Amino acid sequence: MKHLRALLATCATILCLTAASLSTQASASAADGTPVDINGQLHVCGVNLCNEHDNPIQLRGMSTHGIQWFSECYNDASLDALANDWKSDLLRVAMYVQEDGYETDPEGFTNQVNDLVDAAEARGLYSLIDFHTLTPGDPNFNIDNAKTFFASVAARNADKNNVIYEIANEPNGVSWSAIKDYAEQVIPVIRAADPDAVVIVGTRGWSSLGVSDGSDESEVVNNPVDATNLMYAFHFYAASHTDAYRETVSRAASQLPLFVTEFGTVKATGDGDVDQGSTNAWLDLLDQLKISYANWTYSDAPEGSAAFQPGTCAGGDYSSDGVLTESGQLLKNRISTPDSFSTS
Repeated sequence: MKHLRALLATCATILCLTAASLSTQASASAADGTPVDINGQLHVCGVNLCNEHDNPIQLRGMSTHGIQWFSECYNDASLDALANDWKSDLLRVAMYVQEDGYETDPEGFTNQVNDLVDAAEARGLYSLIDFHTLTPGDPNFNIDNAKTFFASVAARNADKNNVIYEIANEPNGVSWSAIKDYAEQVIPVIRAADPDAVVIVGTRGWSSLGVSDGSDESEVVNNPVDATNLMYAFHFYAASHTDAYRETVSRAASQLPLFVTEFGTVKATGDGDVDQGSTNAWLDLLDQLKISYANWTYSDAPEGSAAFQPGTCAGGDYSSDGVLTESGQLLKNRISTPDSFSTS
């Protein structure tokens, strides 16, 4: 009997050790997986972006520049660097509608967007499809194009779990009620094909929640878009948008699901010197509030906001420190730190 008890105890110990080992391996596997592997299909819960485990998460990544101008920057080598060296969680695909963009070749630009969605998926990154309306600022000007485009990309990508739709980049010179009306016409087009994906709508005053127009978040809080699984865009440029804008985000984040789909380290023009202090203050706040973000831009544009030195995209090196601008180095250092995704 004593030998039997000893044998049973030994077996129990082995089983416990095996279970602990499997648990450790599962945890390590989750930690080593891609952002999409770990988080799966995203959804909005309360004021947060949440993963398939219903845990609030923060995605950190980069935005392309206009794909009509900088398509050479988005190849296998650059996207491998974004996923593996930068350890990014997402790629925002900025498809301008005007400015030699979508309206000049709807089929061609739709195909470009889909190719980048596939490239992000292959690397386990989320893809943020940005219908980049800027001039004119009223998104209703492009409502027919928006319905056509989103009907196409939503039907084509409905089975993917890495796609987020941003339906109006930076509304400007237009009322919140007009933006809301646009959103309530476009979102059903997406939902008809893809009922599960997160949708992001731009806000008044270049997606500043109205602050750049002398308003604030109350107009959205008091008159929200009639849709579910929805977030609101906020944009800032660190050298131009400081304390008043951060105070607005701090207030609004307790009432609205926010996603910083675009921001820069420089002035609102996209150029000028990097404001390290303001940028870090912003990123510290977004980290604290678990607000996801995409930086403008993962490109070699000749402007202060670009991550790469001019001429980088004509070569094959996207990984060494020597190809990074001051803005690129700052963002790479922030994005490449470990994510805090929870799966339990």
